[in-house]
Amino acid sequence: MAATDKPSQKELQALAMAPTKYIGRAIPEISLRDFDSRIDQITAELLDAAENVGFFCIVDHGISKDAVDGIFNQSARFFGLPDEVKARVPFSPQHNAGWEKNAQVRPSTGAVDRKESYQMQFGDGMEGRWVDDETLPGFQEEALSFMHQAQEVSEKLMRCFARGLHFRDDYFIKAHNVSRQESQTVCRLLHYFETPQVPNPTGEVFHRAGAHADWDFLTLLFQKEGQSGLEICPGREVSTSFGYGDAWTKVEPNAAKNAIVCNIGDLLMSWSDDRFKSTFHRVKAPCEPNDFYGERYSIAFFNQPCRDAEIQGPLKKYPMITGEEFARNAMTRNYKALREKLIKVMD
Repeated sequence: MAATDKPSQKELQALAMAPTKYIGRAIPEISLRDFDSRIDQITAELLDAAENVGFFCIVDHGISKDAVDGIFNQSARFFGLPDEVKARVPFSPQHNAGWEKNAQVRPSTGAVDRKESYQMQFGDGMEGRWVDDETLPGFQEEALSFMHQAQEVSEKLMRCFARGLHFRDDYFIKAHNVSRQESQTVCRLLHYFETPQVPNPTGEVFHRAGAHADWDFLTLLFQKEGQSGLEICPGREVSTSFGYGDAWTKVEPNAAKNAIVCNIGDLLMSWSDDRFKSTFHRVKAPCEPNDFYGERYSIAFFNQPCRDAEIQGPLKKYPMITGEEFARNAMTRNYKALREKLIKVMD
């Protein structure tokens, strides 16, 4: 199947039922300890991971285990609310913020991801979309505190990427300034539903989140110990555009090191003239005895440039585009998949 071919529904079903191929790959682990004095070494390690894998873990990043545990507790508080209460802060495609449930369709599967999410931003996009303090006392304050800590870590990585592409050290930091009204950076709380342990005689592989590549600049993913399911498929240039038929690698949560899993997004891939690789990943639903069948919580911090940021790599491989245009194009692709799914259901 060529990378640009879209498989038919029959082909998708056949591919989904094929046994998953797994391969052991080492996920690079990069320490941010003594960042200012080690920035050259950290940059070299980061560029190698971005060019050859697209995924890496960072440790010694400065966000405490207590802070991570705290935001996961807040996430569980939010998702534990009745749906009719969460529906008071509905998802807005225009602002890319708010709560949604069973709404995201992946082109790779043509099926809805089995999850709910709550997307938070720093600025005006959250007006009317924060759950009120009477319902969840302290939620907004702790969420924003965590988001600013994640932003600080992101900015360290942005300095390294800027150096690697021979931009000014603050080039990407300015483009992702979360204090501006034009900010688009998102923190997404994710709750995957418990999966019933039922017989699966066909061996068909289902997914809590279908195979996809993120369309942002860089994603920081926080996972809970023991709640497995994340799998990656490095080598975007040799993968099918739907992530089927490729060899996958499981990425287990590492709470002992308080590790953050990071991956390159489509936007950074474009901004680097395809030097850095955006990588396919998915959250596979459990289907084997040793898999994790319970609820899965994770938190994704999506670094997205300001709406008026101008995106073009140093080699100018692609035409210049603004952050707003890039986000709009990505959202359009996502909702096109949803519309196609709804039409098929109605038919």
